[in-house]
Amino acid sequence: MKRKNAAFVGFGVIMAILMYSCSNDTNLDLASGQVPIVPGQNDSSLENDIDGTLLDFDIQIDELDVSGDDAAETVITDKDVDGYDDFIENSTFTKVVTIHYDGVSIVVDNQVDGVTVESVGAHVVINSTVKEVEYVLSGTTADGSFKMYSSNKYKLTLNGVSITNPVGAAINIQSKKRVFVILEEGTISNLTDGISYDTVDGEDMKGCFFSEAQLIFSGNGTLNISGLYKHALVSDDYIRFRKGVKLNVRQAIKDGIHTNDGVIIGGGILNINAIDDGIQCEDGDIVMMAGKVTVLTTGNGSYEDGDTSSSSAINCGAMFTMSGGTLQLKSTGSAGKGLNCDGDITIDGGVVKVITTGKQFVYQKLDSSAKGIKSKGNVTINDGVVWVKTTGDEGSEGIESKAVLTINGGSVAVYAYDDALNASNHIDINGGNIYCYSIDNDGIDSNGTITMTGGTVIAVGAASPEAGIDCDQSTFKITGGTLLGVGGSTSTPTSGVCTQRSVIYGASGTAGQYLCIQNSDNVSVLTYQIPRTYNQMTLLFSGPLLDTGSYTVYTGGSVEDGSSFYGLYSDGVYQNGTKATTFSVSSIVTSVGNVAGGGGRPW
Repeated sequence: MKRKNAAFVGFGVIMAILMYSCSNDTNLDLASGQVPIVPGQNDSSLENDIDGTLLDFDIQIDELDVSGDDAAETVITDKDVDGYDDFIENSTFTKVVTIHYDGVSIVVDNQVDGVTVESVGAHVVINSTVKEVEYVLSGTTADGSFKMYSSNKYKLTLNGVSITNPVGAAINIQSKKRVFVILEEGTISNLTDGISYDTVDGEDMKGCFFSEAQLIFSGNGTLNISGLYKHALVSDDYIRFRKGVKLNVRQAIKDGIHTNDGVIIGGGILNINAIDDGIQCEDGDIVMMAGKVTVLTTGNGSYEDGDTSSSSAINCGAMFTMSGGTLQLKSTGSAGKGLNCDGDITIDGGVVKVITTGKQFVYQKLDSSAKGIKSKGNVTINDGVVWVKTTGDEGSEGIESKAVLTINGGSVAVYAYDDALNASNHIDINGGNIYCYSIDNDGIDSNGTITMTGGTVIAVGAASPEAGIDCDQSTFKITGGTLLGVGGSTSTPTSGVCTQRSVIYGASGTAGQYLCIQNSDNVSVLTYQIPRTYNQMTLLFSGPLLDTGSYTVYTGGSVEDGSSFYGLYSDGVYQNGTKATTFSVSSIVTSVGNVAGGGGRPW
């Protein structure tokens, strides 16, 4: 008998909307079902996503790739709006000083009163007391530098300059006034420092391009930086990147970009190779609005000052907020993190792709594990596409919040060795399309409570005692949406607070096998392809079409002309299944077959 999949009409509409928005805005269509549902295997019946599957995708730096910086840029023109002073369009520079590096010497054109240019060989020191000055650097030196003292903001144009300083920073800004760094269109500039520095008492010099002041990067040129001593690009204040900028951090012994007070990415293309952190902001916020950022970090976990530490592709000391652009993060060292934040993380749009491959770092009784996205505060995803893959070992979680994890929309897919989603206090799901797969633990794990009011969730956990959904026996509330959890066990929805019905089905399960639940009218309320083999499978399902009445469970069979969201079908024809059992729904939560409850490990 053929059984038409008439269920999930609302889910099908959600899928169609998300497919349209992703294909037009992000080119990453997670809701199309174009990914293998059996990890490690390709299903020939499913066409792979254009950007690769969740399992197969990788992150590499391609300096020739100039895509991803096509979003419109808004120039702030209102003096009363925060950020006005960061736009060079709002400043005037009428005086010009040019410095051309010619091997071990320089050629200077300086007609500006109040500006002095001194040099020893190709090592240049400028002192300026006047306003509205532009400094233009060009030429090449293998033993030179540029050092600036200024009492006013200024414009620093890099016009295809190449500076290597064997004993210090290539560019060393010792003033605390805003610097507009212009990458001249069509040019490539190169900066390299030495493996050791000759320092000056009372002056910091923390990297190849160092500044005490704010750095505002704009222009349509390219800047390549190699930080052989410590960091590559440093500001003791903040750094802003604008549309058109291309920055390649070829290598950094410590951090690729390091700031004290903030990083603002309003556009541009940033490619960063670093050992320690790709981008680190010690005390301020990191804001990404547009552009494309790709970060690779390789550093391993270490023990220092009584605690463990590890590398992060992005390490934010305050709040991280993203509203657009593409963010690609990969950390390969032990205990490495993708996006690591001391404050809240908020993703309002854009594309985020994260990979960590490192194993746990252990020192005596201390340990640290790899994480895809980790926050000591709240994590909130309102929109966008988020892919996370963490394949290390124990503790390698996909998305972790030490407070509240909220998903209001967007498309989220996580493949993790440990928990795919984890929160210390609460998980709140109000919308979006969410797929979670754990190799060795729970698909979704809250050490507190869980509430689901909308969206579509598939959570796959490991064999018992691990769970698809683990709520640690706390309040588990379902009032809407479509929820499918499969694992060795499950937490049970709290019937006293739920308004949408759930069924928990226990049996064995075989990878690739179909499971279909039909109502008394032979309408499918669930058609699902089981993603892995379980001797004891505990399946939790809740959806808007699950109502009172009689139901039949079929296993095996096939689906014709169907499309799925990670194995959950919204259309097509289910046929040739074998009747497994029947049950009746009369209460909020119904248990069928051999059910293992309780959830997984309490962490």
